[in-house]
Amino acid sequence: MNWLLVIIGASVGAPLRYLTDRAVQSRHDTVFPWGTFAVNVSGSLILGLLTGAVVAGAASSHVQLLIGTGLCGALTTYSTFSYETVRLVEDGARFYAVANVLASVVAGLGAVFVGVSLAQALWP
Repeated sequence: MNWLLVIIGASVGAPLRYLTDRAVQSRHDTVFPWGTFAVNVSGSLILGLLTGAVVAGAASSHVQLLIGTGLCGALTTYSTFSYETVRLVEDGARFYAVANVLASVVAGLGAVFVGVSLAQALWP
């Protein structure tokens, strides 16, 4: 049963990642990978909120598998983040590569903290 929850979550997360990435990136005329940045930060926020909900007892381990492992696992993408950063360096856009690494790490961690804090406010 657990594997089915992960598959269902991932079957929503993967197309959501692709569609969100394309929609966000098409609105920016820059080499910076805004689409990947957006899905990674939003996935971090969702995962932080979910983690806080699980800790508070407001969400079950089944929800954690469905949304955390399945949806967020397929929505966020460390491999694409890494690939795009290397491509920026190879294309001579070193500033954007460094900005991508720093902004992604800081914003991702910040989004997790915001999600956990929001969960603590919702489920004290």
